[in-house]
Amino acid sequence: MVMGFCSTTFLFLVLSIVFSPTSVSSSPTRLSYSDHCASIVPESTPTRPEFTTSRLTGFSAGYFTGGTAILDQNSSSYSSGFSQSLTFRTRSLHATETKGVYKVEALLILSSDGTYYYGEGLDRRRSSFPRLEGFWSESSGELCMVGVGSVSSHGGKLRLSAVLKLSNVKSSSYITDLVTGTLESLGSSDDSSSFDPISIFFIPVMNYKYSLSSSSTGCAASETPSLSTNFMNSICSLLFLEQFELEYPHNCDPSRNCSPFGGNIGYLPQFISIRGVHCSEDEDKLHVMVKFQNNRYDYYRTFNPSTTLIAEGSWDGEKTRLCLVACRILTDGDSPADARIGDCSIGLSLTFPEILSIRNRSSVVGEIWSSKTVNDTGFFSKIVFRSLRNRIPGIPGQRYEYTEIQRAGKLLLKKKPAEKKGETYPNGYPSDMQYDMSVRSSRHQMGWAYLQLITLGDKFNDPYVQHLNSLEESSVAVAIERKTMNVSYRISLTLNPDVKFGDIIPDSSNFSGVQTTVEISAEGIYDAKTGFLCMVGCRKLSSSHQTYSSDSMDCEILVNLQFPPLNSKNRIDINGSMESTREKSDTLYFEHLDLSAYSSYGARQSIWRMDFEVIMVLISHTLSCVFVGLQIFYVKKHSNVLPSVSLLMLVVLTLGYMIPLVLNIEALFLGSHDWQNGMLESRGWLKADEVIVRVATMVIFLLQVRLLQLTWAAKLREGHQKGSWAAEKRVLYLALPSYIAGCLIALFFNRRNNEYGDAGSSYSFPDYQQHVLWGNLRSYAGLVLDGFLFPQILLNIFSSSTVQALSHPFYVGTTFVRLLPHTYDLYRAHNNAISVNGSYIYANPGADFYSTAWDVIIPCGGLLFCAIIFLQQRFGGRCIVPKRFRELETYEKIPAVSCESDS
Repeated sequence: MVMGFCSTTFLFLVLSIVFSPTSVSSSPTRLSYSDHCASIVPESTPTRPEFTTSRLTGFSAGYFTGGTAILDQNSSSYSSGFSQSLTFRTRSLHATETKGVYKVEALLILSSDGTYYYGEGLDRRRSSFPRLEGFWSESSGELCMVGVGSVSSHGGKLRLSAVLKLSNVKSSSYITDLVTGTLESLGSSDDSSSFDPISIFFIPVMNYKYSLSSSSTGCAASETPSLSTNFMNSICSLLFLEQFELEYPHNCDPSRNCSPFGGNIGYLPQFISIRGVHCSEDEDKLHVMVKFQNNRYDYYRTFNPSTTLIAEGSWDGEKTRLCLVACRILTDGDSPADARIGDCSIGLSLTFPEILSIRNRSSVVGEIWSSKTVNDTGFFSKIVFRSLRNRIPGIPGQRYEYTEIQRAGKLLLKKKPAEKKGETYPNGYPSDMQYDMSVRSSRHQMGWAYLQLITLGDKFNDPYVQHLNSLEESSVAVAIERKTMNVSYRISLTLNPDVKFGDIIPDSSNFSGVQTTVEISAEGIYDAKTGFLCMVGCRKLSSSHQTYSSDSMDCEILVNLQFPPLNSKNRIDINGSMESTREKSDTLYFEHLDLSAYSSYGARQSIWRMDFEVIMVLISHTLSCVFVGLQIFYVKKHSNVLPSVSLLMLVVLTLGYMIPLVLNIEALFLGSHDWQNGMLESRGWLKADEVIVRVATMVIFLLQVRLLQLTWAAKLREGHQKGSWAAEKRVLYLALPSYIAGCLIALFFNRRNNEYGDAGSSYSFPDYQQHVLWGNLRSYAGLVLDGFLFPQILLNIFSSSTVQALSHPFYVGTTFVRLLPHTYDLYRAHNNAISVNGSYIYANPGADFYSTAWDVIIPCGGLLFCAIIFLQQRFGGRCIVPKRFRELETYEKIPAVSCESDS
């Protein structure tokens, strides 16, 4: 036992050394601070760490131009097609012998995006200086630092050295403050790492002082009922995640007075987003950036000053709205170093409607206006903006009001199908009632639709939590009992570029293939007795300059859906339709559309199945422990059989348990998970299940190591007396080429699958090849484990052994454990229509060959191997070899014996 535990300990030490992450530290080249910065902030000796981090916390957002040699970005001032951003973070701050002078260590990252490559999406180049060092004078506001860094791109990494010079770095800041400066290369002009000077500016946040939040900008009281509750403690995080759609008045001129930027940026922004800079919950005030965007995807772009306002504001309890004052970022030249913040004549307000309806789904409604007169430069007409999401979770007090239920009820009576006995339908579980659906007309595929459940009765559906959030006492329970429920949906249509939908006419110049998005608000009645949903829909008309009103909505839309039964044994599609109730001659009329999707009830079935599979895994591992333990007990009782046990067989079994442990060691100890687990963790025990399964695997692994150690020690003691080592070598010489040949066959089929496989895979081609290759190798390794008795059969043949080396419970029981998953897979394939990707715990298709054919072939092969072992241990190792070969082996031995007798 001591030897066993020692060998086990040694094995784990080896594994920890091999698989532990290694790091190579190298100190960057030291640059002389005095040579480059002495004239700006003289160097001083550090004395103590400065723990008051608010002195120089860093900057919230930054912008730069220049550096084209290393970042390949458009160097023109404030290019709207590109986005250059900076990140500056203070690592440490030390006081020095000179009062008001501090030693600073910081991180600087420059990012540039805007260049697109086919098949690879947005390309972003980054230049990073992980450890800049220098000194900051609090009194003069000057900061000078030197350091080395690198730039990464498709060509690899290039080493850089630079000096950073910043001005106006103060320990406190106001809305009009900007930190400006340059980043200059210290490399020689003929060096590939040299770059042009980079002009930069930052928006500071150190000890921010509100100075304009109380200014009067005409923030009027709300015209619609608004929530009066002050919830500044959550409003910042809510707004920073939201996007808003802009609505311009009819009389604005896009080239002059429509947006705060006039016609200078070359387009009329359609969306805005509010990005966080600073939020003071104690003062009920916030300091933000308001980003104007041309499309929804610009939300992910970094800071662009040409389309950004800097604002600060506070919650006005009397007017029940959030009021802000915004300023423009101005520049007198082409360099960001000349930028300044001014012209704070722009006002913003945000309200939170108390009542939502089919015609007003926006949880946040706001306005942007200019306090200037019509003839003043920079004046623009008032703009309305609304949140894109129907409801932002976390805003208390909002409620939904159904206004089209009577129309939907009349239509339901005409269209709903007859009830069927014994069938049950979804009764309010959100994942059963929202889908991605295919949209087709009578002639061709038109696009896709996503149906998102907004309310069920008086309850709102929180998309981030798998239950409905109640905002007030509701009648949902009564509605469910009656089997009819009021519901509301958001329907997002994504239409192909050539599709006409009402007043949306295809653009013949749209060569880029950009799809059209149509948002429809719908509400109606769901009948849980028949699974039929009937709704009336409304959509905003396509005119981008039209103000929002009931006249700008098309509410003559009818949506029907038929959900399949929950207790159906077969996969049944969800079918539905969308049609216009207008006359064909009406310009808003659109043709009948068919909706279809697979039901997602399999997600819940997968959760139930996973619980069962965890039990199956634990049972299998427990049985494996018992069978290996019985073999250990057997060989200790009959120690003479150990030399007849195949080492290769034990190595295969041991590796079969060791490799999963090594590959999942991070998941075992750190609890890392794939993205799929987010939905499946609603079971509550997923992490615990994984740990239990891996602990059980480790126990079996240790027992296999102990059995391997006993067999190895016995063969060493025996030496070459009985030729067991020679037989073992012959097994290796035959089995190893067989395994390699099987692996090559797997690679061959992998190559064919790559040539004729799915070209629409979400992987890039090299990643897809690697993914499929790894999957095939894993499956082949599972097949080798299923045939673990193959080396033992060869050893019995070569050694002509009649020793019962393996106990019956060990080889029969282990075979049973290996073959049981294939039997279960046959059952699962015929009784589970859908499975969530990545949710397999037992009989994982990625860990073995699983299909109807393989699930028959592999068990038959395993049972055949068991029968062969039984016959060999009863009648001799060569009992399965044809008789003439057995006689040939006997004849080969006779001359050797006769020669010995003659001598």
